[in-house]
Amino acid sequence: MGSRLVVAGGGPAGMMAGLLFARAGVETLVVEKHGDFLRDFRGDTVHPSTIELFDEFGLAEALLAREHDMVTDVSASVGGRRYRVADLTHLPVRHKFMMMMPQWHFLDFVRDAASRWPAFALRMESEVVGLTETGGRVDGVRLADGETIPADLVIAADGRGSILREAAGLPRKDLGAPIDVFWFRVPKPRTAHNETMGRFAPGTVIAMIDRGDYWQCAFVFAKGGADRIRAEGIDAFRTRVALAEPEIAGSLDAIASWDDVKLLSVSLDRLTRWHRPGLLAIGDAAHAMSPVGGVGINLAIQDAVAAANILAGPMAQGAPVDGLLGKVQARRMLPVRVIQGLQRAVHAGVLGPTLDATAQMEAPFALRLIGRCPLLQRIPARIVGLGVRREHVRSPAVNV
Repeated sequence: MGSRLVVAGGGPAGMMAGLLFARAGVETLVVEKHGDFLRDFRGDTVHPSTIELFDEFGLAEALLAREHDMVTDVSASVGGRRYRVADLTHLPVRHKFMMMMPQWHFLDFVRDAASRWPAFALRMESEVVGLTETGGRVDGVRLADGETIPADLVIAADGRGSILREAAGLPRKDLGAPIDVFWFRVPKPRTAHNETMGRFAPGTVIAMIDRGDYWQCAFVFAKGGADRIRAEGIDAFRTRVALAEPEIAGSLDAIASWDDVKLLSVSLDRLTRWHRPGLLAIGDAAHAMSPVGGVGINLAIQDAVAAANILAGPMAQGAPVDGLLGKVQARRMLPVRVIQGLQRAVHAGVLGPTLDATAQMEAPFALRLIGRCPLLQRIPARIVGLGVRREHVRSPAVNV
């Protein structure tokens, strides 16, 4: 008889784990505290590495049939001049683009795909608040209403504020993040080509994600500055955005009040140990990423694939897997360290100087060089689009 898996958290890592373990025949329950996946101002990038994963088990075409925009290059505008940073059209994969798809649509798709396998179950409006243990080994989760759910393995995929990693006492290293982000949206006309890009102006950085008929904007500022910016008033905020990006100045009335602006407190950290007997942390619960590069979702999904590759087969056969949990961390720690190192370099070398309003606004030499040399644009495209130590689906699959 196989083992039972409980996944805490219905985000990208948790839902992908639910799909792959159930596909392998493991009795799998994903527990999500919300009643739906409809959370705005989440990351919406589905990178080529993720599309390729779905291609490996025959679901890429179904994913691509869902409404989305395609992004084949990424640009940055500094001091009014535009530089192409990444060209994805040369990636060595079938799908040479990023999908821009609201995360709730992506999670709906993963849920529908997972539901094809009888071993998969999803419980919404069920908040996990703690763990159950026997003899020092995690053997289930406790819900907010007092119910306990037994498990042979618990996967903590409950995000950057993970309750379960704290409950398990897993050690965390804080790498420091010097920025926070205000998210907001403004309307725009649809264009034939997706115009997602970053805008850099003296003292201001704005990431603009093209969502078709509106911009999802990330206003980046020095960590801890939210109250000061709010105190200046919403009119001053709109003026600051308009000065940095005149193109959207006429649409900023859509920001009627601070209720239309959401704060993301940016974290950059990682667990130094992702597991203990009966428990494994993946995704943001194991390593909170900066928004730089929009890679957090895809790293989380890669974690889920690695976990299934290593654990799903033995669990389906009823074998104990505590001795294998460290292999998941060993497999995934290198990509996490590399990407977080690059994000810290961008924080220090690009965002920090730009957010200094007194500094002279000039594109960094590396950006100017990449903008002039199309061949170099393939390097950031490779890092962002495919990541480091890309995973492939090797977990078993049962017939349905």
